[in-house]
Amino acid sequence: MKKVIAVLALVSLLSLSAAAASKSKESSRVEKAGEVMTEIMNVPDDIPQSLIDKAECVIVLPSVLKVAFGVSGNYGRGVMTCRSNSFKGPWGAPTMMALEGAGIGFQLGGQATDFVLLVMNEGGAKGILTGKVKLGADASASAGPVGRDAAAATDITLRAQILSYSRSRGLFAGVSLEGSTLRPDNPANKALYGKDVDARDIVLNKAVPPPPSAKLLLGTLDKRSPKHQ
Repeated sequence: MKKVIAVLALVSLLSLSAAAASKSKESSRVEKAGEVMTEIMNVPDDIPQSLIDKAECVIVLPSVLKVAFGVSGNYGRGVMTCRSNSFKGPWGAPTMMALEGAGIGFQLGGQATDFVLLVMNEGGAKGILTGKVKLGADASASAGPVGRDAAAATDITLRAQILSYSRSRGLFAGVSLEGSTLRPDNPANKALYGKDVDARDIVLNKAVPPPPSAKLLLGTLDKRSPKHQ
């Protein structure tokens, strides 16, 4: 009997340790997303103010890896935060996201790359929150203009549901991610928030408050773009 109790106690301890490690990993990912967003907001030619003011959600994917198998591939994890109160209010609790897929035009020499995606309308946001979305097919996507280039943006860019940017080797620019897929990472949400919680409930229903690890990310966005224009 004592051996059974000891085994059960060990299993419980290991489970708690695994859960704590998983939460720590996801918290670190949210913190890194905040660092990436803050650094990008401080570069001379960053995301045009007019575009981030129009954005309803922001997706930050730190250190996305490129894997080459004849064509280029990409794999990364990050976070998505949206404006609360029907996409009009302050930035809300983040949901974990996954980027994966392949695209022949995505060649970054194996360098880990940070991505920032602006979701420009409610339809695009709800589509991403519902399930896997293929960029360029399920959701229109375009490389985002930077700095003063916003004034010269084409109609295609301005009509895109998602505008994407990359930062690699210190260079920040718009980049096309067509062919890649975005999806909610609900297992990561469970690890971060300590319970099963769906991406839609996090964003649309305020099911959970923002975790402490999101303080820098949300603070940076609230400071740069406190109101939807």
